[in-house]
Amino acid sequence: MEAPGGLEALRRRRRLSSSPGAGSPSALPWGRLSAWLECVCAVTFDLELGQAVELVYPPDYTLTEKEKTSICYLSFPDSYSGSLGDTQFSFRFRQSGGQRNALYGDDFEYNREAAVSLQRDPAHYFGYVFFRQVKDSSVKRGYFQKSLVLVSRLPYVNLFQALLQLIAPEYFDKLDPCLEAVCSEIDQWPPPVPGQTLNLPVMGVVIQVRIPSRLDQPGSSPAKPQNQENLLPAPLVLPSIHELDLFRCFQPVLIHLQALWELLLLGEPLVVMAPSPAASSEMVLALTSCLAPLKFCCDFRPYFTIHDSEFKEYTTRTQAPPSVVLGVTNPFFIKTLQHWPHILRLGDLKMAGDLPKQVKVKKLAKLKTLDAKPGLYTSYKTFLHKDKTLIKQLLKGIHKKQPSDAQSALLRRHLLELTQSFIIPLEHYMASLMPLQRAITPWKNPPQIRPFQQEDFLKTLEHAGPQLTCVLKGDWVGLYRRFFRSPNFDGWYRQRHREMMHKLEALHLEAISEANIRSWVKDKSEVEVVDLVLKLQEKLDFLAPLKLDRENLAEDQWVPSDLLEAS
Repeated sequence: MEAPGGLEALRRRRRLSSSPGAGSPSALPWGRLSAWLECVCAVTFDLELGQAVELVYPPDYTLTEKEKTSICYLSFPDSYSGSLGDTQFSFRFRQSGGQRNALYGDDFEYNREAAVSLQRDPAHYFGYVFFRQVKDSSVKRGYFQKSLVLVSRLPYVNLFQALLQLIAPEYFDKLDPCLEAVCSEIDQWPPPVPGQTLNLPVMGVVIQVRIPSRLDQPGSSPAKPQNQENLLPAPLVLPSIHELDLFRCFQPVLIHLQALWELLLLGEPLVVMAPSPAASSEMVLALTSCLAPLKFCCDFRPYFTIHDSEFKEYTTRTQAPPSVVLGVTNPFFIKTLQHWPHILRLGDLKMAGDLPKQVKVKKLAKLKTLDAKPGLYTSYKTFLHKDKTLIKQLLKGIHKKQPSDAQSALLRRHLLELTQSFIIPLEHYMASLMPLQRAITPWKNPPQIRPFQQEDFLKTLEHAGPQLTCVLKGDWVGLYRRFFRSPNFDGWYRQRHREMMHKLEALHLEAISEANIRSWVKDKSEVEVVDLVLKLQEKLDFLAPLKLDRENLAEDQWVPSDLLEAS
């Protein structure tokens, strides 16, 4: 929802004044590094201590003991794996120890412009892991086991995993000096600005990325790379900083994709049991991306272990499981989480020329033994009928040997259209709750947004429901009723209501700026004038989060300067 041109001008000026080079954050030690990463950790296996953090960089970055413990256990495979070599995966964990002040200013500007799924989360960290296990006779245990972990609030899984592929092997050979050099290079990067294409140099390679913006058209192709001919060496271009290969991730569950979409939409507790942290984290991240452009507002843990600080909270049987998607690998969870209502057990993915064997829907009672077969263990009955067209299209693509990215694009478009068909009626109804612009006058407080009445909304579905844009049949009304009880509806409603409130305030300010206040005050009493000044003060307080000052307001002639002085 756009604010009047004057407010946009002020916001632009605010962005320019806070950009690197205009002062503060970039001048701080590691100021630009902190725009991308919180810190880098090296975790090793100690015979006496077990997993231990042996290095945190920058050296002055402080992690609480609880956070260090989480990073230690989450950066190694949870169950014994005899496989040698390198593996990459990701995890997410809760911040502990209170709110930290980010070195790179606050997150207001970035989160306002970023796509909702890519906003910084003030309460959680992401960890991106490169784990190496190789035989080493010089080590008592006979194995070299170490992880390099990038800790960030940004969900840029593709970017950070590509970065790890460059720096982790070098770090394992050269240790600390290599890490210091890499962090110094990242500290020279421009900040992640939504809508911009950035060239990020590191270790002799230039990684080129585009930061998605909330203004991007959903489902549109990423903008083409820019200025490649001026860059030597040629950049490593990442088509997306966060989108996974959905076709590869979902291959064993394609026939259940719609059921999984409903479970995610409704915020149902879901466990993904996978053979490895890589398979677990990829599946959880792929599932939580299914609702785009709707924000997934529940908790999710791409990789979760028995040592996690929330283990007791999530495994207790004294209360219903929380709205969270858990990715696990330890067979012990089969026993401890069998009271959860939905469990997706994955096997080892064996690629073949045809569609891989699809997991079956099974009763939860059958998930009791450690050798339980892959399957979706649930008693959930879908509200919508299954769409067989998608499977036919994917099979056609397999037989034509279509590349995986083309199949993923087909999947992503299908999920996008499904989510949009569901959300568009809600958006239309929400827009109808907004007061008319002609009801907004400069001399009164703006009118209230009308309350969201669920039954009134459901009555609109007969003529303006999902059936207008989606061929799927089924109990859409029942699906909406369940959705109203989910964290995803609560998150969506709060965000839309907040945007509408800002829009109302902006329209009210516009009405004030266009009013002839001097003419109005001529025949008004002192009490009435003071009352108006106090109301204007309230408006200025509303603008405080945008960090707009009175001088800027006067420059843009929103309010007469004499009244500003009076306030």
